[in-house]
Amino acid sequence: MTAYKSSLLRLLETRGYIHQATDAEALDALAEKGVVAAYVGFDATAPSLHVGNLVQIMMLRRLQQAGHRPVVLMGGGTTKVGDPSGKDEARQLLTSEQINANIASIRRVFEMLLKFGDGPTDAILLDNADWLDGLAYVPFLRDVGRHFTINRMLTFDSVKLRLDREQPLTFLEFNYMILQAYDFLELSRRAGVRLQMGGSDQWGNIVNGIDLGRRIDGAELYGLTTPLITTADGAKMGKTASGAVWLNADQLSPYDYWQFWRNTADADVGKFLKLFTDLPLDQIAMLEKLQGADINQAKVALATAATALLHGEEAARTAADTAKTTFEGGAGDDLPTLQLSEGLTIAQALTSLGFTASNGEAKRKVAEGAVRLGDVAVTDPAMPATAGKLSLGKKKHGLLVK
Repeated sequence: MTAYKSSLLRLLETRGYIHQATDAEALDALAEKGVVAAYVGFDATAPSLHVGNLVQIMMLRRLQQAGHRPVVLMGGGTTKVGDPSGKDEARQLLTSEQINANIASIRRVFEMLLKFGDGPTDAILLDNADWLDGLAYVPFLRDVGRHFTINRMLTFDSVKLRLDREQPLTFLEFNYMILQAYDFLELSRRAGVRLQMGGSDQWGNIVNGIDLGRRIDGAELYGLTTPLITTADGAKMGKTASGAVWLNADQLSPYDYWQFWRNTADADVGKFLKLFTDLPLDQIAMLEKLQGADINQAKVALATAATALLHGEEAARTAADTAKTTFEGGAGDDLPTLQLSEGLTIAQALTSLGFTASNGEAKRKVAEGAVRLGDVAVTDPAMPATAGKLSLGKKKHGLLVK
C-alpha cells in the first residue's frame, strides 16, 4: 500500500477504490492542505442509475466523509450525444423533457447518500446542459476543438472498439470526449473543481480534461479512477440474468435490492462490504473470517447495511425480516406481489414477477422442478395460478393475491 498522508486517499485506498491517479503525490498534498472539490459525471439515460454506478456514488460519499466537497454532474447536455464508451451501437436519443425527468428521478438517490447544502463540504448537483446547450459551434471548435487531434482520438478505446468491430460511430458520438473534457474545464471555473473521478474506462476522457484545463487556463487538475468492479465469476457488476439492479425504489423494491446483496458470492463479500457499506474496517475483517455456513451472516450484514444506506434503516430491517420469515417457511409482508387475473398460468406468473425472462424460461424451470406454489412442487407450467407464495428455487419468492 502507498503511504498516503491525506485522510482522503488513505480512506479510498484502504477500501479498494483506487485504480489509477494522474499525480497521486500532488493530489495527496492538495487533499491534506484543504478542501478539494471533486466530481463524477452521470448521464441521464434512464429514470434510475444502477448498481454498476454505485461505486462512483460511494466515491463521492467517501470524499464527503473525508471532509471534501462532492460535485454531482448530471449530463443533461451529454446525454443528448451519448457516451460511446463500452457501447457497440449508438444510444437512442432522448428528448430534453425525458432527460430532465430522468435527472429529477435520479437526484433522489444522491440525496440519500450525500449531504447537500451551502457549506464548504456540502454536495452540489450541476447539469452540463447549463453550458453545453448554449455553445456556439464555430467559436467552440476554434477555442476548444483545436486542442484535440484526430490521431489521438482514434487511439481511445471507446472509438477503437467500435471501429474494430466495424460498428458505425457517428460524428455526434465522436464529439463526446471533447464535451466531457470541456465539462472539467467549466467545473474548474464555476465550482473550483480540481479532481475528476470515474471508472477505469473513463481514464482517457479524464486525462483529456486535465490536458484541456492546462492548455487553456493553466489549471492544475487531477484524475482518479476506480478498478472495474466485477463479481467472482468475472461478470460486470450490476448485470444479472433478470436485468439491471436499479437504485431507485420505484424501479426495484428494497426487498429485491436486499436480496441482490444477500446473493453475493462468498469470494466477493469482503470486497463489497468495504466498497458499498459504511461498516468499520475492523468489523468487516471479522466478517471476512467467517467460513462455511457462517459466511451467510456476513452476506446478511452486507445486504442490510447496503440497503440501509440507499433506502433507509426501516426498509432494510423490513427486507431482512421478510427474508428471514420467507426462508423459515412463512410469507413476509415485503415480498413482491402479483394480482391474480382470470386465466393466469404459473408460467405467466413467474414472468410477470420478473423471476424469469420469458414464459419459455418459466416452463424450463418448472420442468427442472425448481418451482413451488406454497409447499407443493409445480409440475405443469400451464397450471392456473392461485393465491399463495410462489417460489423459484430458494431465493426468489413472491405472493399471488386475489
